Amino acid sequence: IVTSFLFKLNKLSNVFGGMTLWELDRTAEVMKWYSNFIKNAPEDLSGFFAFLMVPPGDPFPKELHFKKMSGIVWCYTGPEKNSQDVFAPVRKLRPDFEFLVTMPHPVLQSMFDPLLSPGLQMYWKADFVNDIPDEAINQHLKYASELPTLLSLMHMYPVNGAASKPNNKDTAWSYRDATWAMVICGVDPDPSNKEIITKWAKDYYNAVHPYSAGGAYVNFMMHDEGAERVKATYKGNYERLVSIKQKYDPNNLFRVNQNIAPPSIAV
Repeated sequence: IVTSFLFKLNKLSNVFGGMTLWELDRTAEVMKWYSNFIKNAPEDLSGFFAFLMVPPGDPFPKELHFKKMSGIVWCYTGPEKNSQDVFAPVRKLRPDFEFLVTMPHPVLQSMFDPLLSPGLQMYWKADFVNDIPDEAINQHLKYASELPTLLSLMHMYPVNGAASKPNNKDTAWSYRDATWAMVICGVDPDPSNKEIITKWAKDYYNAVHPYSAGGAYVNFMMHDEGAERVKATYKGNYERLVSIKQKYDPNNLFRVNQNIAPPSIAV
């Protein structure tokens, strides 16, 4: 099977970006601000929200190493001369740590690669999210304070910019009206911690899922989530995908995934 794609690229060299961090006890303040800010941000500014344990190394000062914090990883692709004005509202929120500089885009993309080396144990849970009500913020703070290992995390990636312009029925992705793609990921290099990171990720997900949009980005889902979860993810597009699968893969050869199975195949 050969598939070809034609991509239209946008020229991009340097960007202005990096990370801002806040103490966990400011989580409600920061999440409420971020929720409003990112919904109205220009398309050349993006920032994903994160809970993390600060890694021991540059550019983080020693007093923050291994500290559980909330943060936003930023990327601004507009004119560099405007960057200070664009980030004025961010600085008004008084980050407890700031690392924002001009850098080549690949540097920003690979900034955390050294932490996520091959062979790590990972357990993922995910949802699309439209809003972050106070009840959800309380649950986020609870599980952020219980981050089980140095590499475990929660990220909320905004998908409300250019990606939201097509209709939900234009492609297989049926949550183009969502604000964020959220992922909760328990991560550790030691296999003996498998149950610890898995339980944390599942419990966290169960606590915040009631405030979600329903489905999730399939690349953030585990293979054991079941057929109903897959249907929820494709929503109104699922039956159309089943008919396509029936036509091109009636025997379900491609099944090691969040599977869309033909009607003749038991899931």
